[in-house]
Amino acid sequence: MKRVITTEKIPLLLWLDELDEETLGQARNLANLPCAFHHIALMADAHVGYGMPIGGVLATTGVVIPNAVGVDIGCGMRAVRTGLAEMETPLLKKILTGLRAAIPTGFKHHGKPQPAQALPDPGERERDLPVVAEEFESARHQICTLGGGNHFIEIQRGSDNRIWLMVHSGSRNLGFKVAGHYNKLAEQLSKKRGKEAVPKEWQLAVLPLDSAEGQRYLREMDYCVAFARANRGEMMTALQEIVVEVTGCDQFDEPLDVAHNYAARETHFFKEVWVHRKGATRAFLGEHGIIPGCQGSRSFIVRGLGNPQSFMSCSHGAGRLLGRKQAQRVLNLREEIDKLDTQHVLHSLRHRSDLEEAPGAYKDIGEVIANQRDLIEVVVALQPLAVLKG
Repeated sequence: MKRVITTEKIPLLLWLDELDEETLGQARNLANLPCAFHHIALMADAHVGYGMPIGGVLATTGVVIPNAVGVDIGCGMRAVRTGLAEMETPLLKKILTGLRAAIPTGFKHHGKPQPAQALPDPGERERDLPVVAEEFESARHQICTLGGGNHFIEIQRGSDNRIWLMVHSGSRNLGFKVAGHYNKLAEQLSKKRGKEAVPKEWQLAVLPLDSAEGQRYLREMDYCVAFARANRGEMMTALQEIVVEVTGCDQFDEPLDVAHNYAARETHFFKEVWVHRKGATRAFLGEHGIIPGCQGSRSFIVRGLGNPQSFMSCSHGAGRLLGRKQAQRVLNLREEIDKLDTQHVLHSLRHRSDLEEAPGAYKDIGEVIANQRDLIEVVVALQPLAVLKG
């Protein structure tokens, strides 16, 4: 831990040295929520989000907060170690070509619906999962799609002398719809409560857990988490099939899959609470996690140390240094391309609009890892070879 701030109702524990005022203001709001428990934890990659900082960990009693989970419910990482020790550039290019043909990126979806069996079974969805029921057929077109922003598929060389495959993606438009629906409901309930309501400008409206709305949100959130995991699984399967076709290697270890946008019931400091991890990864003692870097930088397979001060959590990535529009304004396209070309990474940086995902838009992943040595230990460091971005 780097800093402790004790000016609010409960302390703020920070795993980074510098924090901009907007992000700090959001963290202060969290610390003054009536439902907030014990302290607020800000991971080494923390930066401003919608309502709650990305890279934040909040424990609550009696309520769940949709905006403390975020709009990409269940977003996370999936990594697989292959039996390959090397992969030359011509093979990497063939794999990228195959990926572009097999997996829609950005706002694109599959033209034909994917088999319903590829999605988690929603059960009695009309009764228990009303938003999922409404969006289910659309979701069949979204399964096995990457999305845009910071989502990626990457081929990497590990410090264990193995080639690794990695996917970063989430619940696509399904999670966005669920998040928006229940945040709106939370705001309506907050308005009814009047003077007890959380200030609207905080964007942290709550859903009581003893309400029908709160319970429905938890069910739909859980479905989105499962959908996001299935989405990553479908893409990883497609990637592995392409690797087999291109290289002949069919040796793959069991996948490691972790989410970093969700709420879960856990026990901390001798109390059962709901831990909201928004851009944070669970890091229980001995539990493996994935911390990706930005395009062109290393990623890490890590093992949790179970530190109670972070609610047994760690960062979910490098964290943004510049906002998306800011990166497009201030970064030099040629310089950012040269950074990647110098490292011999097959990358997706082509136009000024791509600068929002350039290396210069992100914090130094080495520093981020160093700032959380009390939360995790590095198991394998992964150097990028080729990346497909949304």
